[in-house]
Amino acid sequence: MQNKLKQTKMKKLVIILSLALVFGACGNKKEQKDGGTDAAKLTGNISIDGSSTVFPITEAVAEEFRAVQPNVKVTIGVSGTGGGFQKFSRGETNISNASRPIKDKEIEACAENNITYLGLEVAYDGLAVVVNPGNTWVDSFTVEELKKIWEPAAQGKIMKWNQIRPEWPNEEIHLFGPGTASGTFDYFTEAINGKSGSSRGDYTASEDDHVLVQGIAGDKYGLGFFGLAYFEESKDKLKLIGVHNGTEVVLPSLETVSNGTYSPLSRPLLIYVNSSSIKHPEVIEFVNFYLDNAAELSEDVGYIKLPVALYAKQKENFKAFVEKNK
Repeated sequence: MQNKLKQTKMKKLVIILSLALVFGACGNKKEQKDGGTDAAKLTGNISIDGSSTVFPITEAVAEEFRAVQPNVKVTIGVSGTGGGFQKFSRGETNISNASRPIKDKEIEACAENNITYLGLEVAYDGLAVVVNPGNTWVDSFTVEELKKIWEPAAQGKIMKWNQIRPEWPNEEIHLFGPGTASGTFDYFTEAINGKSGSSRGDYTASEDDHVLVQGIAGDKYGLGFFGLAYFEESKDKLKLIGVHNGTEVVLPSLETVSNGTYSPLSRPLLIYVNSSSIKHPEVIEFVNFYLDNAAELSEDVGYIKLPVALYAKQKENFKAFVEKNK
């Protein structure tokens, strides 16, 4: 009799535990439904290319996304903002990383291929002007001095440090900067030289910011510029230089970029989404995930988050874009 009672109790316990697991699973499914598409149901590929400046944020987002959506393959290329828009305008990518707004000629290229899109701001960035740590003479630049160094008329003429300030060394300036396909190049030339793409050409150019970091780190007379995040990850190898904003000398930082005092070298960073990609639920999920996590992850990799209200606005814009293109 006691054995039968024990067996009955055990059966009841098993039933109770089974029911608890079932209700728990149902609860989890509800949570997944409320929070987005069930991870097990999402598969596919997401192709991204473009800005090397935006790459660290997108890669950080993709890494987190892979953890919750392991069956979705996210590939990210780095061909510069201009190179990314070329692929985007041909329909080769779902998303384009951009460190500047899309240009008229790129808009026309998209239109020719019947590609519509939406641009979304994801973070702020400041451009870092840097020299080698062995440079003991430069503590700041004015915008006029940067223009004197980088404008087209400087090519072959402004070659030495003492041509900028007489008290600086009679030594060659060795310049490093992004290539012409880079959104950073476009932004810097417009902010400093007054026209996007207007620059001297006799400098060491690369779309890979790590190459620029290595070049300046290995050259006492080196000078260059790139996104602030690349300085933050290599600050032990480089010296950051302040820029005079017309009132005072300001170094780029989370605070000075977000409050606008680091002028004129602060800017928004963007991603562009191809409307044809809205047919793929994994892309919708990824972009929503991106906007939900961009604030935290952008700071993790050295950028400046947008105000909360602006992220909410981006999500509203994307929701309307999805509904329009489904």
